[in-house]
Amino acid sequence: MSFAHGFAFDPSYGYSLDALLAVAPPPEPADLGAFWSTRYARALEVEPNPRLCISRETHPRFRVHDLTYESTDGFPIRGWVLTPRVGSPRRGFVLGHGYGGIEAPPYDLPRDDGVYLVPCFRGLGRSQRPPISADPNWHVLHDIDSRENYILGGCVDDLWVGVSTLLLLFPELSGHIGYLGISFGGGIGAMAMARDARIARGHLNVPSFGHQPLRLALPSIGSAAAVQRCVGTQSRIGDTLAYYDAAVAARSIRQPMHVAAARFDPAVAPPGQFAVYNAIPGDKRLFVLDAGHFDYPGRARQTQDLLAELWAFFAPL
Repeated sequence: MSFAHGFAFDPSYGYSLDALLAVAPPPEPADLGAFWSTRYARALEVEPNPRLCISRETHPRFRVHDLTYESTDGFPIRGWVLTPRVGSPRRGFVLGHGYGGIEAPPYDLPRDDGVYLVPCFRGLGRSQRPPISADPNWHVLHDIDSRENYILGGCVDDLWVGVSTLLLLFPELSGHIGYLGISFGGGIGAMAMARDARIARGHLNVPSFGHQPLRLALPSIGSAAAVQRCVGTQSRIGDTLAYYDAAVAARSIRQPMHVAAARFDPAVAPPGQFAVYNAIPGDKRLFVLDAGHFDYPGRARQTQDLLAELWAFFAPL
């Protein structure tokens, strides 16, 4: 799969679909499970203290509320909650956004009968706070030399506490929570779902942070390139990233999963995306995108086909 482009490298990296489906995740640190289990237990102890108010955002299918809740270390997370205008909600979702952050909640959603909690991860979008940079090229490097303090860990916390927040606001939806994450939010979602059984099924769209050794080796643009530039100056980066690998985390996912992975992507190398899908051991479905992080002919059609698949995938939730 290839397209005319102006990049100095081939965003398909010469992989056939069969080769992509054969990419295995890298080995994991011996104490990976203990590290994430301790972190998850800490996140569950947080009292989110959610606050809602009517938003200036309006939509014909959803009521929109502005949201604030407190994540780990008292970090204020802001975003939105969408509720259906017609009928009572039958299921709930947490949404994970891409690395550019979001200025408004998305509305191209698979189910009209759901509640959607849309947090801005710490340091991004509505949750910006110094000294964390909102620029993805710097955000991805924040405390990257510390396994315990790396910003990606805090973002996983924000997702877990987001689930707690959703269940506080809508306790009747317990057992009916799904996750939808794209790019940055896809990789964060894989790490979160590996520990959080409160999320019953999930969708990861062009997930980032898969197979960190390949992510460091393959030419790229965006946050991956920023990490590559930093590797030579900080030897501890590789040690930290071994704990923040979405493909390694995916080995521990037990929920039914739907993954949209791209064959051509200049920002999130396809072998890393497919490594996430390949590592999921149980019930899983794959939607192959022609490209990710790139405009291409047929993109609108594929987006509609994907939404139709997700409508059906989340119907049992």
